[in-house]
Amino acid sequence: MIILGEDSQRVKDRDAQEFNISAAKAVAEAVRSTLGPKGMDKMLVDSMGDVTITNDGVTILKEMDIDNPTAEMIIEVAETQEDEAGDGTTTAVAIAGELLKNAEDLIEQDIHPTAVIKGYNMASEYARDQVDEIAERVDPDDEAILKKVAETSMTGKGAELNKDVLSDLVVGAVQGVTVEADDGSHVVDLENVNIETQTGRTAGDSELLNGAVVDKDPVHDDMPKSAEDANILLLNEAIEVEETNADTNVSIDSPDQLQQFLDQEEEQLKAKVQKIVDSGADVVFCQKGIDDLAQHYLAKEGILAVRRTKKSDIKFLQNVVGGTVVSDLDSISADDLGFGTVSRDDADDLFYVEGEDAHGVTLLLRGSTDHVVDELERGITDALDVVAQTVSDGRVLAGGGAIEVELASRLRDYADSVSGREQLAVEAFADSLELVPRVLAENAGLDSIDTLVDLRAAHEDGHARAGLNVFTGEVEDTFEAGVVEPAHAKEQALSSATEAANLVLKIDDIIAAGDLSTEGDGDEGGAPAGGMGGMGGMGGAM
Repeated sequence: MIILGEDSQRVKDRDAQEFNISAAKAVAEAVRSTLGPKGMDKMLVDSMGDVTITNDGVTILKEMDIDNPTAEMIIEVAETQEDEAGDGTTTAVAIAGELLKNAEDLIEQDIHPTAVIKGYNMASEYARDQVDEIAERVDPDDEAILKKVAETSMTGKGAELNKDVLSDLVVGAVQGVTVEADDGSHVVDLENVNIETQTGRTAGDSELLNGAVVDKDPVHDDMPKSAEDANILLLNEAIEVEETNADTNVSIDSPDQLQQFLDQEEEQLKAKVQKIVDSGADVVFCQKGIDDLAQHYLAKEGILAVRRTKKSDIKFLQNVVGGTVVSDLDSISADDLGFGTVSRDDADDLFYVEGEDAHGVTLLLRGSTDHVVDELERGITDALDVVAQTVSDGRVLAGGGAIEVELASRLRDYADSVSGREQLAVEAFADSLELVPRVLAENAGLDSIDTLVDLRAAHEDGHARAGLNVFTGEVEDTFEAGVVEPAHAKEQALSSATEAANLVLKIDDIIAAGDLSTEGDGDEGGAPAGGMGGMGGMGGAM
């Protein structure tokens, strides 16, 4: 009996598993070469010809034009890792791909996917417990450790050459927005960290500012360029003549009538400016336009005004100087104004805005070109996230593959206590974790087998923090060497990779579906689709 349409596609059983696993492995292999300090970069060119050069895993996967449902599930691993931990996206995706590769070997040995899934879940839970046991507890105020965490995150990215300077800035930024809660825990609000970029100088010239930076010019040459202890108006209304919503024609019989019309517009602008003056504002940051005549009147009153300020800058300025964003000048009052100091850097054409009790800091990142500064920003953003995680979580681990090799060793011991075929899955999980040191070695041009043998020997001798120094090729205590990673990011990577792998392994049938929406009763949804959209023609993985 044929129940599907003639053009429908269906892949089942072992073929479906092979199809899904090959797609997941292809995604993992696409980013593996970017892992570690010696990882390579990818050049991504979109349909408009815009170029992005990066080795940030989640950026690569988001920008890739992937048309495969299984591959998209693996990409979700990277996105989840980025949202929850801020870094470790490449590690999470690479482990997920390796878990599926090893699961495929087990399935070929007639081990049912259900047993593999159960074994993987047991191994993941045990591994995460071991991460907590192995992790070093750190004081959130320990700047030396936080700096090492930031440097480890930035190494291999655009920020690496100036990581000494930049790690100081990152740690300072995180500490600037950290508050201690009543229960003694530390809460980091990265919403209060703003990142501004500027080209033309080196990354070593980057700065951390206690306040906001606005990359704009005064709207009039006669305006003051700075203001101390100023009342600051944040305005979301144009200081321009109000236009009608409908097209209108005005009939004018004489020059006097035209003059009256112009005088009326001028009075309207004067009235808007007078409301600003009456409120006591010394500085105006306007999100919209300011008429030329209004600029003249504001300059005459000695008010500094900036137009077309970005919405994100207005929102951040509110954190820095206080006050409210005014959307209607008719309702403005002195209570709406913020308070702070505005200064001008003529060399860089920037306004620096500092509040009396500022709740925000700005990282001003500099680079020689747009591509350099974009990659620098991605590296700094990851570093901010992992330092913030370390401050709030208080646990760190030795990097350089040390934690993965130690977990693999402990998992193999644990596997001896597991009965049934799940034992093989636990051992496969351990093998999968060792992908990280192997890839670190490969990307550094080292022999991955020799490296792994040396690492295993060191851990069997009780050196739990023994990892790979990719620059010398030696096995050493990476924690002492300054290669430090947040424990939370590693736990999240283990959890995300396991869940994604198990989700793929549970699929044994891929069927073309009709309208899968839950709206309506199904009678008005139209005919089911014949093809299997997003399957990439059931061919390659991507």
